[in-house]
Amino acid sequence: MECGDTPRRISNGLTEITWYLPSGKKNIDIFSEPLAVANLRGDIASFETQFSFLCQTSAAVFVFFDNLDPECKLLTNLHHKAQMFLVGNQQSKCFSMDALKTVATKLGLRKDNIIIKTKQKNYADFVKGLWKKVNDVIENTKEKMCIEKMADIAHELGILVDEDCPDCQTAKENADAITSKIQNTLEYKATQLPLHGEIWKELTILEKEGFRLKNLGSEDIEIYKAGLQKKKEKLRKKQSSENMSDSMTCFISAISSPGIERRYFLKWMRMNLDNLSREKLSGLRKQYKEKCKDAENKEAIKVIDIELPNSSLGIEHFFREMGQIYEASVSLPEQDLSRKQLQHLPEICAGLLLDGFPLELVDGDASNIPLTWVSDVLSQLNELVSPKNKILVVTVLGVQGTGKSTLLNTMFGVQFAVSSGRCTRGAFMLLIRINEDVKKDLDCDFMVIIDTEGLKSAELAQLDDSHEHDNELATLVVGLSDITIINIAMENSTQMKDILQIVVHAFLRMKEVGKKPKCQFVHQNVSDVSANENTQRERKLLLDQLNEMTQTAAKMEKKEKNKCFTDVMEYNPETGNWYIPGLWNGNPPMAPVNAGYSEAVYQFKKNITQILGNCESSANDILKFKEWMSSLWRAVKHENFIFSFRNSLVADAYMKLCTEFNKWEWDFKESIYKWITNAETTISNLGTPASKSKIVDLKELILSLKSKVSTKLMELEKELLEKLKNYFKQKDGHVHLVERYKEDFANSARSLRRDMENSVYSQLTAAAEIKQGQTEVQKIKENHTKEIERAVCALMDECRKKNIQMRDEELNQEFDKMWKETVKKLSFSKQEPKDVFTSVSLYLRTNLTHKGSHACELLSKTNLQDCGKTPFKYKAKGKLERAKKKVSNWLPIQGYPFKIPQSRVKTEDRC
Repeated sequence: MECGDTPRRISNGLTEITWYLPSGKKNIDIFSEPLAVANLRGDIASFETQFSFLCQTSAAVFVFFDNLDPECKLLTNLHHKAQMFLVGNQQSKCFSMDALKTVATKLGLRKDNIIIKTKQKNYADFVKGLWKKVNDVIENTKEKMCIEKMADIAHELGILVDEDCPDCQTAKENADAITSKIQNTLEYKATQLPLHGEIWKELTILEKEGFRLKNLGSEDIEIYKAGLQKKKEKLRKKQSSENMSDSMTCFISAISSPGIERRYFLKWMRMNLDNLSREKLSGLRKQYKEKCKDAENKEAIKVIDIELPNSSLGIEHFFREMGQIYEASVSLPEQDLSRKQLQHLPEICAGLLLDGFPLELVDGDASNIPLTWVSDVLSQLNELVSPKNKILVVTVLGVQGTGKSTLLNTMFGVQFAVSSGRCTRGAFMLLIRINEDVKKDLDCDFMVIIDTEGLKSAELAQLDDSHEHDNELATLVVGLSDITIINIAMENSTQMKDILQIVVHAFLRMKEVGKKPKCQFVHQNVSDVSANENTQRERKLLLDQLNEMTQTAAKMEKKEKNKCFTDVMEYNPETGNWYIPGLWNGNPPMAPVNAGYSEAVYQFKKNITQILGNCESSANDILKFKEWMSSLWRAVKHENFIFSFRNSLVADAYMKLCTEFNKWEWDFKESIYKWITNAETTISNLGTPASKSKIVDLKELILSLKSKVSTKLMELEKELLEKLKNYFKQKDGHVHLVERYKEDFANSARSLRRDMENSVYSQLTAAAEIKQGQTEVQKIKENHTKEIERAVCALMDECRKKNIQMRDEELNQEFDKMWKETVKKLSFSKQEPKDVFTSVSLYLRTNLTHKGSHACELLSKTNLQDCGKTPFKYKAKGKLERAKKKVSNWLPIQGYPFKIPQSRVKTEDRC
């Protein structure tokens, strides 16, 4: 090594430490337990303090020497519990066996504690001998010391300890005051962090239901929305009524402290919480392993399954709680004291963002953005940095366990949480200040890095809405980004292909995405130098598949101008793929970091910087980013159809199946409608000369008709199921992709038969009631006629008895008086009014469900009662049409008689 023999100048007296961590595999582990090895540089005779510290904190001390001074009091005067080993080099010219024996006698060392490198022993055997001695110490010693206790010995020896500074000690006390109360993680979350738990999840469900209206049914939309709003207000009121817990009071107080103390506090909190979670999770995993051995422990395994994902506790949970405390306070009146006391929280979090701490953008547990909280934090951030507030956004997206966080940490020198287990979910954003030399190229002041949770996780795969969760998150972060890094394990991009299709499809369904995100694929753990050339065919195939999906999606959304993937996202298959070797050079945990990984990531970072520098669109400021995030998340929440599918081909195949099924359903209903029309005519003609039925009794006729229609419905159901079966037998149209929905449609056919049967029975009963009612009406009519005739006759008799010639006016007055008195005595049934708007709203919403988030959003904002109050006017498109329209104002030209005052026209036209 260059300069390897240069004399030491500043390193003498320096003690360095390294760790050995076993992997659990006996065939490759050198030591069976974790081990810390400290090395004191220089001559120990010159550094008595350091040597004394090591002797008092170590289980064993190995003293390496060439020339041993028998009069050296440093070795012989020490009183410590550590085992002493003397390691000498017999090949050295200064080596003295007599001096070694003298020192060994004074120290009372056995032969096993003396290790000599002789000429006959090679270095490999010599090292193996040292390994054996260390293993013996590990197996036999009881002297183990944690690092924190070493500080006490350092104090005794007069060694300065960094953590002794007042800021660090105060921060440690604050952190310990919070974490010392944590005995049971689940109970602690429920009592000390209650607002971001079940209440927040219920609020999320209500919020999404307010946009998607999945459970609206035939209820009036305004009444339904008002009900949802009342429920949300009730939950917010419940949040506001909760007193702030002691832990949150202490946490908010600690992060409100000056900069350096706040950083120490968050560091201590992270370490304490990591230790608690690690201990809790390892215990649960051990229990799970034991329970799985016995098949009868199903209930216990279910309980542990629930506990495992919920037993993780990190700083993000405290910030989530803080966000919910703030959102609950905002729902209070402006003059409320509690609201005023909490107005400083966004400013604190904005300061943390500037200090390099991540902010949780999407709460992974609830799959929602606390918009009020995040927006106010970004507004405060804008105030802190203005006018230097331009940002560019870089996002990483990938399947779980592909090294996304590690990639960002290496590229930008940040510290996103890295773990092989799934402890937290969601998306985190982090702010990086741009250096002055790079600022000229990028034309921005900050770079926002967004790290997302792993998609397609095994934990969420068992849930019915797992596609929806992943698709929502991916659409949001890609839409927010200037450049998206698609992180892929090895050369296989199949896992991310489906996600990208849904993202593109969602963009097509939204009103306007506003920008064209750039896309870069990173293939990790690919060490082959020729990988770029060898995978050219696979890259082309991937692009062809993405193009096919885009065309399918564009056709479904009637936006055929988008013919390929690159029309929606900017991607070049030649320059948009990067191949990065594995992070470790061997088997972790003792494998060194691969230098090739760092070099490849550095080159990739340079490429991203260059792409962003060449970007035509300028960087947004923080306020525009905030507004864009809000509008994009609103659009994502309105989207209720496409996110439920794995990819666009599945959605297209599902739409085709729905279209066919709707045709069959209409044929089914049409046949029944014709039958019921004839049946109603038969009932109506009963007892008249036009009747063709041999049955005379009404009840007997109804029973006969019900029997016939049941038989007919069974035949139609069988025919419909046969059509469905034949549809799934065909080979084209990607039918195999919707095989999982076959039983759902079969159940729909059965349900259709049952619904139609109930409907027909009701109609037959209604027709019978009408017939019976007509008979009764005829009787009532006859009775009322007789009553009126009697009254008229009585009036005539009364007038004759008076023997007075009455004028026409007097006769009219008497007749009107008699008429009113007679009609008042008669009874008439009242007609109940029907809410037409609710029915129309239900059918509109059903018909526009597949038209995308923008259509649903427009419909939610539109009140049907306000529509159709002005005449519909045709707007001519094109010069020729506009000219014809103008001429039609003077001349009676046919083709423009458009004045349609229908409530639905305005809404459907906008949607």
